[in-house]
Amino acid sequence: MKQQPFDVFQVVADPSRREILRLLSKDSLTINSLAEHFDMSRPAVSKHIKILHGAGFISIQDIGRERHCLLKQEGFEKLQEWINYFDHFWQSRLGKLKSLLDNKIKN
Repeated sequence: MKQQPFDVFQVVADPSRREILRLLSKDSLTINSLAEHFDMSRPAVSKHIKILHGAGFISIQDIGRERHCLLKQEGFEKLQEWINYFDHFWQSRLGKLKSLLDNKIKN
């Protein structure tokens, strides 16, 4: 059975996953190192990491006996596409408003 794709907004809706991403923005960390930052079990942290990995926000590299987590751009690109859509929408609306106001001032 094929796994359903992750909804990036559901992925980043969780405060613990957002904190994991914030921590990884400073440096790559092992799963154990990440777990030390949370008041939850290591398996719970591992579950969050699995979700972030599946959604393309992080990659996991095995280095010796440890698994290192690193930020990856893929998940963020999906978020940025959505944000860009609405940036364009609002810029267009504001441009129309500016034109309307400019025309009112001229008349």
